[in-house]
Amino acid sequence: MTRRIVAQGTFDLIHPGHVHYLADAASMGDELHVIVARRENVTHKEPPVLPDRQRRDVIDALEVVTEAHLGHTEDIFVPIERIDPDVIVLGHDQHHDDDAIRDALASRGIDCEVARASAREPRYDDELLSTGQIIDRILESRGCGGSGT
Repeated sequence: MTRRIVAQGTFDLIHPGHVHYLADAASMGDELHVIVARRENVTHKEPPVLPDRQRRDVIDALEVVTEAHLGHTEDIFVPIERIDPDVIVLGHDQHHDDDAIRDALASRGIDCEVARASAREPRYDDELLSTGQIIDRILESRGCGGSGT
């Protein structure tokens, strides 16, 4: 029986933290489906710089990913219902409430586990594991100042 895993995120400017998250999630099953958040649904941080389809296409090109999907504009659980995962793997630092997700899944009759990926620590002093940090570094290096995110 195939064990289907779902990971999700914004994935704006792919960095080593994203690669670690997706590899960790992929190691938990046979198929990794990744839901890429639509720009209009990103409300907990600055919206992504890159267009939705471009972010999805980059994630879909990664070897560990079976298929990348764009999130639903109105109901984040629509793609989860379609994919029918055995496990939803959240990033170690994602803002989601694990118990609230479990409750929402149960109320929709979706039977799957919710797990957290492990953290990836920087491997050297100037390694950047955050899209916000990457953007700040670009702005600073071009004399524009950082965004403070």
